[in-house]
Amino acid sequence: MPPLSPSSPSSPSPLSYDAVVAVLRAAGCVFAEDEARLILATARTPDELAAMVDRRITGLPLELVVGWAEFRGLRIAVEPGVFVPRRRTEFLVEQALSLAPDAAVVVDLCCGSGAVGAALAAALGSNGRVELHAADIDPAAVRCAHRNVAPYGGRVHAGDLFQALPGSLRGRVGILAANVPYVPTDEVGMLPPEARDHEPRVALDGGPDGLDVLRRVAAEAPRWLAPGGCLLIETSERQAPTALEAFGDSGLSARLAASEERYATVVVGLSRP
Repeated sequence: MPPLSPSSPSSPSPLSYDAVVAVLRAAGCVFAEDEARLILATARTPDELAAMVDRRITGLPLELVVGWAEFRGLRIAVEPGVFVPRRRTEFLVEQALSLAPDAAVVVDLCCGSGAVGAALAAALGSNGRVELHAADIDPAAVRCAHRNVAPYGGRVHAGDLFQALPGSLRGRVGILAANVPYVPTDEVGMLPPEARDHEPRVALDGGPDGLDVLRRVAAEAPRWLAPGGCLLIETSERQAPTALEAFGDSGLSARLAASEERYATVVVGLSRP
C-alpha cells in the first residue's frame, strides 16, 4: 500500500484539466480543482476519464469514483457499498498510538474498509511485529478490508462484533478501535446524499439514540483487552456524556478526547493494569 504521492493535472486524454474543472464546478463540486487532479491522475484512458467524470457529476462520492480514499498518508481501497473512511477518524488513530505505542495486538472492529487497522499497523510496524485483526458484519466490507490489511499480515473476520474474532484474542488486545455506527435512526435520512445514498445503512444507523452498537462494544470489551489495553470509539459531541457512562458501566476508566479542528470526538476507555 504505497503512501499518497502528489499528482499533476496532466493526462493523455484530450479532455483538459480546465475542461474537467469546469464540468465538475458546474455540477456543484466545491473542490473541483482538487477533484479534477485526482481523476486525471487516476484515469488510464480517455474513455475511462469520461466515465469517471460522468459518475462524479451524477453524485457518486469521489472516493468511489477513483477507487481509494486518503487516510493518514495511505491509499485505502474502497468500493461501492463500503463505508468511506473519514479524515476526522485519523484523530482516533493518533489517540490510540499515543496510549499504546508498543501494542502487539490490534483489533479494528466494525472495520469497514479496514482503514483504521491499516493505519495503526503502518505506524506500529516499525516497533516490531503487529498482530492485526479486523472484523465486520458486512461481506462487502470484509472483502474490501482484506485488500487494505493484507500488506500488514492482517486477518479479516466476518461476523457480528466480537463473535467474529478468534477466542484466542481474549485478554490480549492492546488497541481495540471500533468505528461503530452512531447516527440516530431518525437522522439517517438527514445525512448528505453521498453518505445516505451510497453507504450501507448498517455502517451509519446506530439505533434510536445512535449508541446501540457502542454500548454492546463497551460492555464486552474488558474481556478482550489486555491489562492496560485501550478501547477507542468515535462518537458525536452531543452523545459523548452518554457514551462515557456506557464505558464507565463496563468497568473501564473512561475519558473524552476531542479535536475542534477535525470536528472529532473519541471516547477512550482503559482496562485495569
